[in-house]
Amino acid sequence: QVQLQESGPGLVRPSQTLSLTCTVSGGSITTNGYYWSWIRQPPGKGLEWMGHIIYSGSTRYSPSLESRTSVSRDTSKNQFTLQLSSVTPEDTAVYYCARGVIAVDYLDAWGQGTLVTVSS
Repeated sequence: QVQLQESGPGLVRPSQTLSLTCTVSGGSITTNGYYWSWIRQPPGKGLEWMGHIIYSGSTRYSPSLESRTSVSRDTSKNQFTLQLSSVTPEDTAVYYCARGVIAVDYLDAWGQGTLVTVSS
């Protein structure tokens, strides 16, 4: 059973870069047929897909966030990361990492989420 866990600072200053790591266990991030996503949920709002990296290393981003979002991976650690630059208080949210099944475009495993607050 694949498990995902987010980690990183819970507080980021405005204009700085938010960096989070998703550690995956029970499955490899290079396994064919899966992608690895970042999703966030601001307080009181719905889920927002940010971007993902597929098993081969290719990436895709939400158009609204593409200019300041980067997803990468470290296969030796079975981790993938999120970097969101130039953050503002509106980037405050619970950030989730999740695994997606390419064949059905379905997120079948999620981390517990981590709250990141953007504040001075």
